[in-house]
Amino acid sequence: MTDAATAPFRFDNTYARELEGFYVAWQPAKAPAPKLLHLNRALADELGLSHDALPGDTAAALFAGNLVPEGATPIAQAYAGHQFGGFSPQLGDGRALLLGEVLDRHGRRRDVAFKGSGRTPFSRGGDGKASIGPMLREVLIGEGMHALGIPTTRALAVAATGEPVFRDTGALPGAVLTRVASSHLRVGTFQFFAARNEADKVRQLADYAISRHDPGLADAPDRYLGLLRAVATRQAALLAQWMNVGFIHGVMNTDNMTISGETIDYGPCAFMEAYDPGAVFSSIDHQGRYAYANQPPIARWNLARLAECLLPLIDADTDRSVAKAMEVIDGFPQWFADALLRGQRAKLGLRTERADDATLVEDWLALMEAQQLDFTLAWRRLADVAEGRDDVLRDELVDRAAGDAWLARWKARCAEEGGDAAGRARAMRAVNPLVIPRNHRVEEALDAASRHDDLGPFERLLAALRRPYDAVPGAERYAEPAAREITANYRTFCGT
Repeated sequence: MTDAATAPFRFDNTYARELEGFYVAWQPAKAPAPKLLHLNRALADELGLSHDALPGDTAAALFAGNLVPEGATPIAQAYAGHQFGGFSPQLGDGRALLLGEVLDRHGRRRDVAFKGSGRTPFSRGGDGKASIGPMLREVLIGEGMHALGIPTTRALAVAATGEPVFRDTGALPGAVLTRVASSHLRVGTFQFFAARNEADKVRQLADYAISRHDPGLADAPDRYLGLLRAVATRQAALLAQWMNVGFIHGVMNTDNMTISGETIDYGPCAFMEAYDPGAVFSSIDHQGRYAYANQPPIARWNLARLAECLLPLIDADTDRSVAKAMEVIDGFPQWFADALLRGQRAKLGLRTERADDATLVEDWLALMEAQQLDFTLAWRRLADVAEGRDDVLRDELVDRAAGDAWLARWKARCAEEGGDAAGRARAMRAVNPLVIPRNHRVEEALDAASRHDDLGPFERLLAALRRPYDAVPGAERYAEPAAREITANYRTFCGT
């Protein structure tokens, strides 16, 4: 069913058109009583979607899956993946559908997809549905990441379906998320066809990925090696940004690593509070595989799995192909380290480079860990120290002597550069957020929406997350860490 009001999407669906055999055509399940809970109007405008042309009932039906937009070709994409180190040869969109692609107002191609829209042939026994809490969580974390300047998929809308979904905790209100991404191509997409020895499809997929994300490589003789390098450098930059805001993805499986370099899947993720390199929040990560400090080496491991898929394309000679691919994989740690340190210098207010800057940062992190300082606020309060208000940070220290010793080194480093203190503090506040999606505030908002049909806490938190660097009235509430006993027992869960 189509409706003229939904035509402004202006679809141009290259994946469905050019990659037949890489997906299954499918339709979303009907929702008995759709209700629009959230619409990202700014994102809708970016996509050229006229929300004024979508009256309430039409918007609810559209974003719940009851109306298939004109020009859409709903498909469930095929992909495989290593999940916690074990390979699953077939995963795929078990509760998601790619509606199609739009060219936004800036000429960028963007996927528009449903999540929680019902069973597909890839569902593997699941119900294909989603509940309100995890879908609103995608809005909060995704928009928070976007405001922090971190590449991410984004939530366009969330619609309640009017039917329950059943999880371990009982019956929960159902919902559908509409997600926007540069693409949904994953490392696991390549693995699906490589595992089946379908070399022609791996090549076809690689050519498609290049045309979509790295068109400058299209005519390069080493374009497949170039693709691997491009993905690796994007992921190095992304991981550095994650680490510099204390973000823990929680489920870095190869089906959750994008070719575009965007963050995807906000299920068992969390933001660290007291600095702890071993922090794990995911209820299903029993061995700490995806702990905070393990994220960079896991990213490298995932990229090696992509390299394995591309080896036959990189060079006909296996030994040469492996050597070329390993040069990229072995380059990842340094690309990551360089990106991380660039970000850390900015967070410290440093404008120049010194050989011992990495040691200064490492000692600062060690101080934070030893004194259990809040990761976000400790960085932020350094800007106050830059302006001469040392007590704002010193009051948080148990061992003031150790803190004073490090601060003296940092101040000396800043003094060597010169410049006015106020300008340094402003620059630091522009890269050190005050507000992040604090775990207890996210849970508070989701509980109110799921259990009490109250979107007020969600909307207020979302407004705060969209201005993470600004000390606006009311921001203090969202900047406060949770009590330590809450953080110590906090766990996140997969939405299924």
